[in-house]
Amino acid sequence: QVQLVASGGGLVQAGGSLRLSCAASGRTFSRYAVGWFRQAPGQERVFVAVINSNTGSAYYADSVKGRFTISRDNAKNTVVYLQMNSLKPEDTAVYYCAASYYSGTYYYTGVRQYDYWGQGTQVTVSS
Repeated sequence: QVQLVASGGGLVQAGGSLRLSCAASGRTFSRYAVGWFRQAPGQERVFVAVINSNTGSAYYADSVKGRFTISRDNAKNTVVYLQMNSLKPEDTAVYYCAASYYSGTYYYTGVRQYDYWGQGTQVTVSS
């Protein structure tokens, strides 16, 4: 079992940047796909980005492609980052990281595909 702690959220002006972190405790992210999701008030939780365990390859939602980058700390493999640039007011949401015990090549983009979830971190982008 892996426990996740998300951090790095905050208030930023449009066009600014933030870096979110998802730290694993109890074990490393080896053999886990790690994804980021976000949930705005009154809306469903939606996929943002995922990084696969074996290849380190990443996949993004169209709404963030070219602005967000997901990466991992390869030295210890216990932290996954979400670098968010050129932020827009519509990026405002609670951001959640999630992990799934999966080392294949498909990209998991569904909420139900993930077994473990962090507590969420608020990102607010002002116009």
